[in-house]
Amino acid sequence: MTQPPRTPDGRYIVVDGVLWRATRPDLSNTERERLVHALMDARRAVGVAKRAGDDAAVATARKAVDAAKIALGERGPVWWADGAPDYNRHKVENTPYAAWWAVRQPSLPTSPRT
Repeated sequence: MTQPPRTPDGRYIVVDGVLWRATRPDLSNTERERLVHALMDARRAVGVAKRAGDDAAVATARKAVDAAKIALGERGPVWWADGAPDYNRHKVENTPYAAWWAVRQPSLPTSPRT
């Protein structure tokens, strides 16, 4: 699987032109893998609970998803300490990363008028 592009400062990945906060770089591989497994387990639990119609279990599983994403650094307080703002879930073209992103994009063909 191809990895999504990562901003030069490593803070975000770009998916469909949107910035998503990247995993904390200070996590060991073992800890990151443990947290990713916990996240996947929690996401599966959400699906199971939804199919069962168990609203309480859905809420519990969603809390587990949130906890894993916070521990990974993808939600909650930013993991960098230089005071830079968080552009999580912003269109990359509307952020300071716009120029970097523009040079990465191939020219889009223009469609002929009909």
